Amino acid sequence: MKLPRWLPLFLLLLATTTSAVDILPGATLSASDPNSKWTSPNNTFALTFVPDPTAASPQTLIAAVTYNNITIWQAGPTTNSSAVLRLLPSGDLQLLPTPTSTTPLWSSATANLGVSAASLEDSGNFVLKNSSGAAVWSSFDRPTDTIVPTQKFNTSHTLSSGLYSFKIQTNGNLTLSWNNTVIYYNSGLNSTTNSNLTNPNLDIISTGILTLSDPTLSSPQNLAYASDFDGEGEIMRFVKLDNDGNLRIYSSVKGSGTVNPRWAAVSDQCQVFAFCGNMGICSYNDTYPICGCPSLNFEFNDVRDTRKGCKRKVELQDCPGGETMLQLDHSKFLNFQPEMTFQGISACRLNCLVGPCIASTALADGSGQCYTKSSNDFVVGYHSPAIPSTSFVKVCPPVQPNPNPSLGLSGGDGRNRWRLRAWVVVVAVLASVIGLLAVEGGLWWWCFRNSPKFGALSAQYALLEYASGAPVQFSYKELHKATKGFKEKLGEGGFGVVYKGVLANRTVAAVKQLEGIEQGEKQFRMEVATISSTHHLNLVRLIGFCSEGRHRLLVYEFMKNGSLDNFLFTSDSSEEQSGKHLNWECRYNIALGTARGITYLHEECRDCIVHCDIKPENILLDENFHAKVSDFGLAKLVNPKDHRYRTLTSVRGTRGYLAPEWIANLPITSKSDVYSYGMVLMEIVSGKRNFEVSGQTGHKKFTVWAYEEFEKGNFEAIVDRRIYGGEIDIEQVKRVIEVSFWCIQEQPSQRPMMGKVVQMLEGVVEIDKPPPPKAATAVGGGEGSVAGNSVTGSSFSVVSTFAASMPLPSSSSSGKLGDRASSSLLYSETK
Repeated sequence: MKLPRWLPLFLLLLATTTSAVDILPGATLSASDPNSKWTSPNNTFALTFVPDPTAASPQTLIAAVTYNNITIWQAGPTTNSSAVLRLLPSGDLQLLPTPTSTTPLWSSATANLGVSAASLEDSGNFVLKNSSGAAVWSSFDRPTDTIVPTQKFNTSHTLSSGLYSFKIQTNGNLTLSWNNTVIYYNSGLNSTTNSNLTNPNLDIISTGILTLSDPTLSSPQNLAYASDFDGEGEIMRFVKLDNDGNLRIYSSVKGSGTVNPRWAAVSDQCQVFAFCGNMGICSYNDTYPICGCPSLNFEFNDVRDTRKGCKRKVELQDCPGGETMLQLDHSKFLNFQPEMTFQGISACRLNCLVGPCIASTALADGSGQCYTKSSNDFVVGYHSPAIPSTSFVKVCPPVQPNPNPSLGLSGGDGRNRWRLRAWVVVVAVLASVIGLLAVEGGLWWWCFRNSPKFGALSAQYALLEYASGAPVQFSYKELHKATKGFKEKLGEGGFGVVYKGVLANRTVAAVKQLEGIEQGEKQFRMEVATISSTHHLNLVRLIGFCSEGRHRLLVYEFMKNGSLDNFLFTSDSSEEQSGKHLNWECRYNIALGTARGITYLHEECRDCIVHCDIKPENILLDENFHAKVSDFGLAKLVNPKDHRYRTLTSVRGTRGYLAPEWIANLPITSKSDVYSYGMVLMEIVSGKRNFEVSGQTGHKKFTVWAYEEFEKGNFEAIVDRRIYGGEIDIEQVKRVIEVSFWCIQEQPSQRPMMGKVVQMLEGVVEIDKPPPPKAATAVGGGEGSVAGNSVTGSSFSVVSTFAASMPLPSSSSSGKLGDRASSSLLYSETK
């Protein structure tokens, strides 16, 4: 067969084109020539010398593979305009400080490995290959700080940026660490398990999805999404470890020259360890994180770079009269180690003052935990008005507060101060406009308030106000009318009576008349604002309030199916009640939903809210039998005069659900709610009141009897007999019972946090066999509150003395009981 005449010419042209993208031994890139570069066939990527984006001087250069002038891989350290990058005849790629130098700054270490050429591929991978075209060395196998599409990142790879590094673990977790010692981010596929994968690989898909693949997985698992994932156009997306310690997904439209962050591993930059250096305090001004010092007792290590941390103006060993403690309210020192002790805030401060530590933080999350920092530790601070914790730092007296205590730090930059001045102008203009509108609206209301059309307009306005999510202020007259004179009673609890009402916008609501509220108008409104700002799927929403003289009322969303106790403790004899026996699936979902709601109050709110009265009556069910916790935050509204000492005459709670520390007059934390929840959990399973004593239980307290049956494996005896014959997941039942016994342990330290309770109920963590719960001291008092009891004996006297020595709770704190600091920003105490 005769070949076409053009075929040899085509093959020669093809060979010439292929060889044109190959970089042959002896080829050199010069830093002094901006046009000196090696490019990919499609000209998308280039290997050239560019200014180091992290350096202050533009004369500092790096040899890098770039996309849109964005560095995705770097060859060796920084250098200057005298440097060259050369592929030697030996096959070694070297970064040399000068063209005549023989000592490289960096080398690929591929001499005498058969390298015959190099090429920059369209994927951005720079490859050294042998005569057969096989890769001997590639940049994808030696990443620096970036991962691009088609690049496989596995457990043998590391991204580095300064002292920060990023790795993927054998269990599929992604980790960020500082100085290879502190892991401050650990999340991914198996964040709740310890199972190992065979060969996990991380990929960034071109559509912007971060995926994990492994031979043991049936399909790649999606770990993160760019906010513009699957966007249209020629968009390059890549993962980069920045020099601020955060891992981000970036997007860059081809030819735009711009790059935009689309996802960050650590959403709160101040949570990145060492972001502000040793003894630095991270906070936010506007939307930007800024670094400062704890007080004027400190100064920056480098005023030109506030991220390099702070140092004491006078070292502790040079203190003329001994050390003192600087108190930082709304601050914490980052701690990613498990070492903690259970102390009150005063003990946390004093023990650090007299001990070898240099700083400490008292957590205000209801756990009573305290952790300390020694002189060998890297001390990293975080200040925010949303942080309830209080921290302490040793300094030489006198304490010198910062000139702007609202920031909780000293320092910042001119850019943020300029922004602040700009915001002042904007706020002033907006205030003027709002003021004019308010005057005009007032005049309109005065002229038309008696118009018959005004009532309808008012109802429409109330509807808009309700929809906005802000608490609506009602008049007592409006609520009296809405409830038809407080006629239809829905229930009664420890905080007051609840009535059904219909608001002006036709919304059905539950109106609670509060009892025993003696707070001032301003403080009452502050507490209501705190409650109304707490939003969660499993919390009853507060619509509004009324505060007129002695009338204090709260308006909640109406829950069609009422409270949980109406379904748990019904009688078989009533035909009307027979349809109210909840099946197991519904009970399990109610238990899980309630746990999630309490977890939000304890661990996810801006301030930890201790409910103090968890019981079935305060767990309400909507039309779909979804559980919602009610009456949260009300403990702060009741008995304000008794806040100094919690005795049995000031306890607010319900018989059968009170934790032992209430009775022993010990500090109340979130673990007290955990105990109450454990009691409710047992009632959800059994359908019986936990304090019931009957012949069926051998005249023992139900929880004691239930544990005996649990040890025998006799779950049938514990489960409500009205549902046992139906469809029941017995393993799920066993798990719920075990969680209940862990929650009602006598010692608060043995009870799990509510977040752990949720994980245990969901089955994502293993549950050890719980020890037997001790029978709590019987407490008199009826439904709603415990009052008028007395306990005698030397043991109680000791407990009372201990309780009296604890720090006093702050009356200005929102929704918390237990150890609290004073309201001042700084506090000092001389050793």
